[in-house]
Amino acid sequence: MEVLRRLIINDNPDTLEKRNMIWNMIGSFLYAFASMVLTMAVVQIVGDEQGGIFTFAFTTFGQQMFMVAYFGIRPYQITDVENRYTFGDYLGLRMLTSACALAIGIGYILMQGYTPQKAWVVFLMVCYKVIDGFADTYEAEFQRSGRLYLTGKSNAFRTVLSVGCFITALLMTKSLVFASAAAVGAQVLGVLLFDVAVIGGLDNIDWSWNPAGCRGLLQSCLLLFLSVFLDFYIFSAAKYAIEGNMNDAAMAVYGAIFMPTSVINLVAGFVIRPFLTKLSYYWEVKEMKAFGGVIGKIFVVILGLTVLAVGGAAVLGIPVLSLLYSNLRDALSECRLALVMIVLGGGFNAWMNLFYYTLVIMKRQRHIFGGYVLVCVTAAVISPQAVRAGGILGGAASYLLLMILLALCFGLMTAWGFAAARHKG
Repeated sequence: MEVLRRLIINDNPDTLEKRNMIWNMIGSFLYAFASMVLTMAVVQIVGDEQGGIFTFAFTTFGQQMFMVAYFGIRPYQITDVENRYTFGDYLGLRMLTSACALAIGIGYILMQGYTPQKAWVVFLMVCYKVIDGFADTYEAEFQRSGRLYLTGKSNAFRTVLSVGCFITALLMTKSLVFASAAAVGAQVLGVLLFDVAVIGGLDNIDWSWNPAGCRGLLQSCLLLFLSVFLDFYIFSAAKYAIEGNMNDAAMAVYGAIFMPTSVINLVAGFVIRPFLTKLSYYWEVKEMKAFGGVIGKIFVVILGLTVLAVGGAAVLGIPVLSLLYSNLRDALSECRLALVMIVLGGGFNAWMNLFYYTLVIMKRQRHIFGGYVLVCVTAAVISPQAVRAGGILGGAASYLLLMILLALCFGLMTAWGFAAARHKG
């Protein structure tokens, strides 16, 4: 363990900022592309039915349970530079939320009446994602201590280890259950090696905890958790509708045409996040013209990227996806319009994220939560009906509509908050 710590930890102050940036980018890219690589591998190795089961288990319900384990704690933890709460407090609450996520996952599986194989795959992917959420406590503490490079290394090494074990096991056994179990085992090993072992080599980590601290954290993060949880449900409402009303093969096809949204979200994040500090400064010093100017520039950049993405999806999207998912070529040939709708929805989702961060800077979290509740109710009503009426195309149309509603809702709230601030100024 000591040798491993020396290999991973490097606190040379001269290169710290550079290492933080490089390893954070590497870890983020590998983590974002893992789901694409895994879903493609499953479809190509064991077929579309198995691919559909894995797509729902890994990218939809498993990720929803990750949100429960995650509980919106990380933004609070990394900004707690005054150490109002100890690492032990954060770890204690994350243990509780992880246990709740596992219990909810088991209850959901038992209610669905899945086949034994599907039940095991969904359960194992819930375990995988819950472990991921638990590991985030350590990675957030690395970031809070100024060592973001350790967070990036953990993300990168754990992802490569678990993805490598999953694909190797799937190739050797052709068993999705066995491969999922191998991925869970690799995830546990990765947390022990790259999180638990590494944090033991850092100074000034306070492991003490008390129930009052955990309760305070729970109250502080509850509204943020509910917002994030509802946001992901809205984002995935069409997938839930397809899983409930169509077969597993249809889920594999929808997962394939939904894949470009991961790239769009990743690119949008790199466009938006570098400006958040500047936006926060302009808001604090009441530089409304500069504040609005930055938002306008980001809006235009996202508009340009969306136009390029929609054009590329219309012309090259299906041929490229057919190469990546050769087993789904015939089904994908009928999904050009659905793909364009989903990519356009990804653009509106990027605008929604811009307005979301702007509202956070404006300290309007309650407005954010209200918007999510409104659109979440809409999603629960229209997504199942759209899928039953139009299948995959209906699911794509409902996703696009929900992203438009969410972007419009947050955009109007942002405009209202901006106008109110200018009026006061």
